[in-house]
Amino acid sequence: MALQENLYFIITKKSDFHGSFRPGRLCYIPQLRYASILRRTACPSKLPVICIGSSLDDNIEVHDIEEVSEHEANLLQALDEDSERLKWFEEKVTLREALELIVNTPVTVTNKQGNEKLRGIIRYIGKLSEIFRPIPGVFFGIELQGPDKGKGQTDGTYARKSLFSCKKNCGIFVPFTRVRPTVPSSLSPSVLQPTPQTQTDHLALGDRMSFSDYDSVSQRMGMDLAEKVGHQYRRSSTDTDKDGRKGGEIEVPLSIGFKEEEQNAGPYCKEIDSPLTDTHHMDLSVNSLVEVTLATGNAYGIIRWIGKVPGREETMAGLELEDNKGVSDGTFKNERFFICPSGKALFLKLLSCRPDSRFQTTSAKHFEWGREHSAKKLESVAPISSEQVKQVLIGRMKGIQGHCNSCYMDAALFSLFSCTSVLDSLLFKSTESRDAPIQNTLLHDIVNPLRSKGFVEGRHIMKLRQQLQEHGYSNSFTTDEKDPEEFLTVIMHHILTLDPLLKLSAGGKVQESFYYQIFLDQNHSLILPTVQQLIEHSFHNAGLKLAEVPSCLILQMPRFGKKFKMFEKIVPSLELDITDLLSEGPQQCMLCGQLATEECMDCFKEPVFGQTGFKLFCKTCSSQVHCHPQRRSHQTTALEIPQGFQGHAVSHVLARDKLELFAVLCIETSHYVSFLKHGPNNQDWIFFDSMADRQGEKDGFNIPQVQACPEVGVYLEMSPVELANQVPRDMKGVAKRLFCDAYMYLYQSTSMCLYR
Repeated sequence: MALQENLYFIITKKSDFHGSFRPGRLCYIPQLRYASILRRTACPSKLPVICIGSSLDDNIEVHDIEEVSEHEANLLQALDEDSERLKWFEEKVTLREALELIVNTPVTVTNKQGNEKLRGIIRYIGKLSEIFRPIPGVFFGIELQGPDKGKGQTDGTYARKSLFSCKKNCGIFVPFTRVRPTVPSSLSPSVLQPTPQTQTDHLALGDRMSFSDYDSVSQRMGMDLAEKVGHQYRRSSTDTDKDGRKGGEIEVPLSIGFKEEEQNAGPYCKEIDSPLTDTHHMDLSVNSLVEVTLATGNAYGIIRWIGKVPGREETMAGLELEDNKGVSDGTFKNERFFICPSGKALFLKLLSCRPDSRFQTTSAKHFEWGREHSAKKLESVAPISSEQVKQVLIGRMKGIQGHCNSCYMDAALFSLFSCTSVLDSLLFKSTESRDAPIQNTLLHDIVNPLRSKGFVEGRHIMKLRQQLQEHGYSNSFTTDEKDPEEFLTVIMHHILTLDPLLKLSAGGKVQESFYYQIFLDQNHSLILPTVQQLIEHSFHNAGLKLAEVPSCLILQMPRFGKKFKMFEKIVPSLELDITDLLSEGPQQCMLCGQLATEECMDCFKEPVFGQTGFKLFCKTCSSQVHCHPQRRSHQTTALEIPQGFQGHAVSHVLARDKLELFAVLCIETSHYVSFLKHGPNNQDWIFFDSMADRQGEKDGFNIPQVQACPEVGVYLEMSPVELANQVPRDMKGVAKRLFCDAYMYLYQSTSMCLYR
């Protein structure tokens, strides 16, 4: 694991000990030197830090400085003045918001004079020079959009170095203080202009409409429709013109007209005031999950904006609805308040909103999406039960939204956390302070929203990938596809230091691992293997046993790379019997059921005994079996009999140790998807693809989908011969992908799950 080389601080108080350095100056101390100081004294009063811009140590009192992360230090270093740096550090909110900005996020940029806000998209985040080491400062490269094109100073080049590409004078480089996200959503990064589908679609002859000319709002009565140079206009009579006179006509562009009261009393989105008390509404804020009652019934969404709109005295809320029951894309009377897909935005009184009742059984009343340091600390959310799967998980825009080769991570996280708690210890175990943000992102931004809402925005996955990359594991974590086991090893072993899931016994020595790769010799006779057969054959070949029952067993299937598969199909074993794979514990004779005392590795592949299970015998059965001429040369091994069982016959059937299948990761043409077994029935399967569909092209976004796939159960009930004869391309639904493209099987010990 790559450790952070330095600890960074900002001077917050003026003192004679600072020399010429004023509050707001950044400084640092090498990590190793700091550790050495702590070994000598647990609470040093001064630290020999190096201030940026100097090469000499400067002893500064600890109470005059505050620690900042390396990322925060780089953002602050982009500011010119110490006083400005201290101001924005103490302001906190903007700095915290900047930490979550990623490339391709829509933003507004304040120009240098501070008198104009420009719209754009982040195209670059990084340093512009190497003047100040070890932190040169992080700047944002913005490509200006729409009417603000041409108001920049560059084409993405800085100091003759191309950092991103855009048209001439459409790019600008700025520090974080001049950048604000347009909307806290990654679902529609390319939507910056109102779409042709506007809120005037329902205007008809004689309808009353409102028209905003930025200075005032007037009312008109629609008369007819005209077309001028590709734009639609409505000729309207006026109640009053701009001079206060009644009557007259005016041509109004449809793009800036709204059917009167349609925002909150239209034919299909009439709001009904909620009977909630003021106390309930004090709990609601931007990013709260809410529901509202419309004329067509209840609708659900997220509050994206709260405030006043033209012509209304009440406090209003701008909602992004789950379904297309809205009337705009985040604009109200031609003024943009937030961004979302067309037809999903709805503006209505905040009093009409109430917390989403679907998730009031969870410990948190609402979830604040994307806030790493929420004032209200989110508690844990239990996994989705089999009864809740249909309501919470099934559908489009469900699961985890994929972005930029993230499918390996999407499929792994969805499989491990949506419907099981077997690895929830990762989310709550104590960890190093430098790793806490990763654990926090995993719990609050990914697992909790997945379990409560059934959906995780792609920006949260990108945030996790950025954090992993910043820890030094790979400079391509945010761009390249990787394997699930690589990601899981980093998270479980290097970051959160989970105890290894798997303890393998070989030759009296115990080896530890987080997953097991199945290998087979070339002489195996398997054609349509089950997972049970694969792990038994692999353990037999390697001379392995399990030292203890694992809480979670992650098995990689026998394949080489992402293309070559050893078997055309693999049959899922819904239960994995690991009793005979354990190195300790009483075993039963496979023939008579009495206490087993011997194991014969040579009998393992004897066709007369079948292809499943290790060959364990009591002394009597072993003698009879090895009397046969073909088995006289076999060498048996004595089993270790646990204390209390020596000399006693087994009077009952011993309990079997079994693991339950809960997920399968599959890969086809370098794309990972996953299947979940969420209930006890053979038909209780769902299929997840984080990139099932896409909206838009280069600047668009992926649409994840979770679908029920009961057809899997039909094939599981087939006989081996019938299943072997199934032609993969003719298999129903997505079943082919489960049986033919399996990459990783995930099993759990249900007795060790946190919520069971």
